[in-house]
Amino acid sequence: MRRREFIALLGSAAAIRPLGARAGRPPERILYFTYSAGYRHEVIPLSRAVLTQLGRNSDAFEVSATEDTSEFSAENLERCAAVMFYTTGEVPMSGSEKTALLNFVRSGRGFLGVHSAIDTFYTWPDYLDLIGGYFNGHPWHQAVTIEVVDPSDPLVAFLGSSLPFEDEIYQISDFDYRGSHVLLRLDQSSVDLGKPDVHRRFYGWPLAWTRSYGEGRVFYTALGHDTSVWQDARYQRILTNAILWSIRRSP
Repeated sequence: MRRREFIALLGSAAAIRPLGARAGRPPERILYFTYSAGYRHEVIPLSRAVLTQLGRNSDAFEVSATEDTSEFSAENLERCAAVMFYTTGEVPMSGSEKTALLNFVRSGRGFLGVHSAIDTFYTWPDYLDLIGGYFNGHPWHQAVTIEVVDPSDPLVAFLGSSLPFEDEIYQISDFDYRGSHVLLRLDQSSVDLGKPDVHRRFYGWPLAWTRSYGEGRVFYTALGHDTSVWQDARYQRILTNAILWSIRRSP
């Protein structure tokens, strides 16, 4: 990342001061896991910098980034409030590490997935139960309109009823529409549905949702491919709100 871009990034991130920040309470640890067993996104280093700065601004959480699967031990996770994935492919986590992650979330902690976190663990059914859907292609990479499905939800209430956005747009298969609360969805009138490999489903194209896993709170957003997205104050605020929600601090 160029120095000029990093300074601009910190300037935009510094403007995000969530309502959920509370002085006098120690920040919670968020484990940000960015292992790429498949395609590796160029934006990962920038995403680490953004999340680190958002945590500092919030006074509520601090981000610890890793690509070491051994961090997923019951002992280490006990020191975390949430885990966040930006991953691809069949990540080489052991059976005990997978169990530790699931038990961690079931016990009431947070799990957040960003963009390609659903392009992960296709051979591990429990992961689908955790995150709620799988990646199924991205026929559009363009400016689109995004519908705010639930403008009353505090994670996205600041966005209004819709917003223009530009990013790589995912399609979702195996979506648990009954167990997920959709927050954002593609406005299908803003794209060409006649393009090759467009898969129409009755639930449309959800782009962000929340769900429960045991006693834990799960958030996922399909957005987050482009550098410009991570530098967007709206996206930064969505992530901040989602992290605070996942660790049970009001967004």
